[in-house]
Amino acid sequence: MTKPWFHDGLKFKCTGCGKCCTGSDGYVFLSPSDLIRLANHFKLSVTEFIDQYTRIVDGHCCLLDAPGSDKCFFLKENKCAIYEARPVQCSTFPWWLHNLESPENWKSAATHCEGIDHADAVHISGGKIAQECIKYLDNLAE
Repeated sequence: MTKPWFHDGLKFKCTGCGKCCTGSDGYVFLSPSDLIRLANHFKLSVTEFIDQYTRIVDGHCCLLDAPGSDKCFFLKENKCAIYEARPVQCSTFPWWLHNLESPENWKSAATHCEGIDHADAVHISGGKIAQECIKYLDNLAE
């Protein structure tokens, strides 16, 4: 079996810039587990959480954007207001399959995320990267 190109690991450090939480071409898709965790965080029923904080995009439940913007509803002063309960899609960034398909895709992701290969970034092992990617994919399959 061939090792992935990132098997020796990659460098990443979240800088807290909030860019990953902003963008008109992206959605935060929510799995059933995400919905339960977020509803519990707000002490709401899942139905109440869905009614207040989500919309349907292509048949999938997604977080709302902040009114009049392309920022996540929960991005406050470039910080995640629901960090402890954030969706798996958020917690596994930048370890998404698309970003890891090739070194070129990783470099492309770096144009939108200053934490990728940042000067102060820490080395993340290939095993940890694979675990996060699998966690992301499992969440999508829910």
